[in-house]
Amino acid sequence: LNKSSLRAWDAADEYLLSYLAEDNLLEKAHGGAVVVVNDNFGALGLSLHSFHPVLMTDSYLAMQAVSQNAEAAGLDELVQINTLEDPCQYFPAEAGHKAAVVLIRIPKSLAMLEDQLHRVRPLLTKDTVIIAAAMTRNIHNSTLALFEKIIGPTRTSLARKKARLVFSEYDENLQVADNPWPKSYRIDYEGTKPGLSDHAGIFSAGRLDIGTRFLLEHIPSNRDFHSIIDLACGNGVLGIAAAIKNPQARLVFTDESYMAVESAASNFENHFAGQQQRDAQFLQTDCLQGVEADSASLVLCNPPFHQQHAISDHIAWQMFSQARDVLQQGGELWVVGNRHLGYHAKLKRLFGNREMIAGNKKFVIIKVVK
Repeated sequence: LNKSSLRAWDAADEYLLSYLAEDNLLEKAHGGAVVVVNDNFGALGLSLHSFHPVLMTDSYLAMQAVSQNAEAAGLDELVQINTLEDPCQYFPAEAGHKAAVVLIRIPKSLAMLEDQLHRVRPLLTKDTVIIAAAMTRNIHNSTLALFEKIIGPTRTSLARKKARLVFSEYDENLQVADNPWPKSYRIDYEGTKPGLSDHAGIFSAGRLDIGTRFLLEHIPSNRDFHSIIDLACGNGVLGIAAAIKNPQARLVFTDESYMAVESAASNFENHFAGQQQRDAQFLQTDCLQGVEADSASLVLCNPPFHQQHAISDHIAWQMFSQARDVLQQGGELWVVGNRHLGYHAKLKRLFGNREMIAGNKKFVIIKVVK
């Protein structure tokens, strides 16, 4: 985005790379496996390219960014895996199944951090160097408590350019509870009780956020809806609700989070198991990239208004623009959002029409028609 203040690194990335260089920590690892968790755009992985790091992320967009930045820099592709995968198969043979260095960009979600620390712990030894990084405002007592609870003794660095490092030491004798993710619960909907299982990477994981709850009260039903898209699907509850109310429709679920798509697929299969087979597709993608133009009757969307800690409306704008492309003539886009975000103006500009379906003190549901 030409006018965007977003950039592919921040002071926390710079601090972490500077610290590694000052202490020659990677050279001291003697060729052992280096794991980088949550490298959003490749600032860490590409800077450490010569050490052949394994990058773990829940984000399809992060993987695409790393690949494109590597190509632009003339570098070979790095090994990238999603957080649900086991990285051990990519470790050097002499490293066994352990990591010499683990670098973590602390995610916005404590649930995600908790899950990732549980997944990282089996890779550690007493000699593993474990360093996390974030801007100071995003490191809280609860953040450090998770490292203490799952990894071992933890301390922080002094702040530098409003960034801070977190150092954790692996305690092999620490009594660690099982990973609580994914979490399961049920909701009441249209006389059914869909069971939902949320991986940690989902927004408002473990419970429905209030925007989604509001849209659930107004899911449309129309015999002409033949293809319904749950855009930025999360755990897929909106798409499942639409499938219940529109039994003739084919469903498409899209999200950039691997954990979201896995959750949506599992929840859809579990809800309709034993019933007449429902046609559904689950896409790991950038908004609606890869969805056929003029193919959808209805798009449901509860768009995010932030990318990690950066607040921005560019993702919502992209979603609305791509929804217009994939909708057939007469197709509908239903959006729920906070009143203050002003989605009604953007949607009117794109579609030339808008209708407010419902509203309360905090949220509005807007329908536009192509």
